Amino acid sequence: MARTQAPDYDQRREAIVSAAAALYARRGFNGASVADLAEACGNSKSLIYHYYSSKEDILFDVMISHVRALDEAARAVADGQGAAAEKLRALARNFMTLYVGAANRHKVLLNELDNLDDVRRGEIVETQRGLIEIVRGLLLEIEPALAQRPGEAFAAAMLFFGMINWTHTWFDAAGPVSADALADMAVNLTLGGLGKAT
Repeated sequence: MARTQAPDYDQRREAIVSAAAALYARRGFNGASVADLAEACGNSKSLIYHYYSSKEDILFDVMISHVRALDEAARAVADGQGAAAEKLRALARNFMTLYVGAANRHKVLLNELDNLDDVRRGEIVETQRGLIEIVRGLLLEIEPALAQRPGEAFAAAMLFFGMINWTHTWFDAAGPVSADALADMAVNLTLGGLGKAT
């Protein structure tokens, strides 16, 4: 007879992923063992292996949970009503909220991607490319002339992400600038430069 799944199975896996995100963000994936993770969770190694067959599986869940949340937030904005500039502002605010709420996962995503196998890394990279394409599309709606300047829409999208992707290294959500205000600053800087020909 098949073993039934515990009612709190998903919550326990999420607790492991959350603890792993904090541990990997602090010590790096290669600097933290399953024993270290078990200790951080207050569990045994065997319990960790009950929920995950490998350390790499846990790393993938840390990353994919974050990029899927970003993708869901971006698509909800892009598919909604409103002008492209306001969509970009809403998207930036959503991203900053997710970055602040999942700073450990974001740091792991940025620093540990090479520790995944090709297939899993490819899935994450493909999702990230989709995010870039959403922003690129919004920028082209805002400034159609970008289409006449080869590569600039993509470059502008990458510059936009460059402004917000590394905020986890310095941004303090309790500081004088809120996450929303910072998102607005990034959008204002992006919009202010779109019409400038190179």
